[in-house]
Amino acid sequence: MSAADEKGEAGATMRAIAASLGVEAMSLYNHVRGREDLLTGMVDAVFGEIDLPTAGAEWHPAMRERATSARAALRRHPWAVGLMDSRSEPGPATLRHHDAVLGALRAGGFSVAMATHAFSLLDSYIYGFVLQEQSLPFGDADELRVTATEIVNAMPADTYPHLAEVATAHVTRGGYDYGSEFEFGLDVILDALRPDEV
Repeated sequence: MSAADEKGEAGATMRAIAASLGVEAMSLYNHVRGREDLLTGMVDAVFGEIDLPTAGAEWHPAMRERATSARAALRRHPWAVGLMDSRSEPGPATLRHHDAVLGALRAGGFSVAMATHAFSLLDSYIYGFVLQEQSLPFGDADELRVTATEIVNAMPADTYPHLAEVATAHVTRGGYDYGSEFEFGLDVILDALRPDEV
C-alpha cells in the first residue's frame, strides 16, 4: 500500500508493487490475477485497519468510534476513499467490517431497512468529509489561519461580509481546528438516528 500512499491509486501498479517487494512484476501473477485483485486486497487491508464494533456494544458510541477510526484510516491512505465500496469481490476484512457494523445497528434496535439507511448515511458523511479534507488548500491549523487571512485580505472590502466574519471571528482566531467539524457533523447525524424496533 505504500506505493499508493505515496503516489495515489495510479502508483499501485504491478511493477511498483513488485519493485517494493524486490521481485519481478510477472511473479506477482502467481498470487493475483491482475491490478484489480491488488486493489481489492489493498482496500481490504484498509477496512482491516478500521475498528469494529464489539459484540454487545451500544450502537451510538460504537458507530462514533467506528466513524472516527474510518476517517483516520482514510487519512492514512488518501487513495482509498474512492475505492472503499467499489469492489465486486470484496475481501474478508471488508465483509467482516460491513457485517459488524450492520450487526451493531441491528442489535441496537434498528430494522434491516433503518440499519441500511444508517450505514449508508454514515459512510456518505465519512467519505465526503475525508474527500473535502483532502482537497482543502491547507494542512494544519497554522496553514488554515494563513490561507484564510490571505483570502480575506484579497477580497474586496465589504463585498463578502459573511465570509469575512467567519474568517476573522472564528477561523483565524487561535484554537480553531477544521477537524472538529467532523465531530460536530457526526454528532448531529448520530443524535438524529433512532432505532425503530423498540
